[in-house]
Amino acid sequence: MRVIELSEYGGPEVLRLAERPEPGAAPGRVLVRVAASTVNPVDQAVRAGFMGDFPKPVVLGWDLAGTVVEDAEGFRAGQRVAGMVPWFASAHEGTYAEVVSVEPEWLAPLPDGISLDEAATIPLNALTASQALGLLKVHSGQSLLVTGASGAVGGYAVQLAARAGAHVIAVASAGDEDHVAGLGAKEVIGREDLGGQRVDAVFDAGTAGPSLIGAVRDGGTFVAVIPPGLPEPERGIRVERVNVVPDAAKLRELVTAGLTTRIADVIPLADAAEAHTRAAAGGLRGKLVLRVSDDVSRG
Repeated sequence: MRVIELSEYGGPEVLRLAERPEPGAAPGRVLVRVAASTVNPVDQAVRAGFMGDFPKPVVLGWDLAGTVVEDAEGFRAGQRVAGMVPWFASAHEGTYAEVVSVEPEWLAPLPDGISLDEAATIPLNALTASQALGLLKVHSGQSLLVTGASGAVGGYAVQLAARAGAHVIAVASAGDEDHVAGLGAKEVIGREDLGGQRVDAVFDAGTAGPSLIGAVRDGGTFVAVIPPGLPEPERGIRVERVNVVPDAAKLRELVTAGLTTRIADVIPLADAAEAHTRAAAGGLRGKLVLRVSDDVSRG
């Protein structure tokens, strides 16, 4: 099978297409033929060597959408699934591979009506958003500021918080205001407007940084996605970082929730280096999806 291997740290050019034997069936595991994965910031950070030194070669990738290879662990052969591989806890064998062996609790069945490309954008990003909102205890009537609302994590957070009845103030990239408003935000602002905000809670999905704690009322809550974004607690504000973990039940809810997904482009697995280059350049409207296997129906 084809995989994208990382044998050294560096720029996108270090990603190499390689051949490996397909994994075999194993007790307590499910084999999935991967149709699509995605390029996430964590993949780029690992590739660049920012996340530590791991025994190499490794295969990157957290997200997958594809079909089950053979009956196992409550899943049937040919069943469409989406999943999140917790890369740091999975022997660093990710989803930039045509076939993967995964824990059943990492997977959720896919309903009709969502393509495999769309489904691949949901697991890591929507689970991160959902678990962040859980830390924030989002509820009806709460005022919530979400940064990075043009991105995948922030965009899913806006949708889920709005559905929970929160008054969402979303920070959008220039030119993306209408899109973010369509996700359910009551107010859409630019980064230059952050100084005038005072809300019950902040989800810093766009890494605005520790100074954003000034936008939280006394006794409120601040949740960030990366450690450098965490401020020191002050004024009784609870500060936490979201560390995403697999949750099959929640993922099942998310893939059936009719969330608005956003794809910038679909790129062949062999061109993963190009995909990483484009992701690093920024300015994308949506996720870059890697087309991993062409022999899977993508409907």
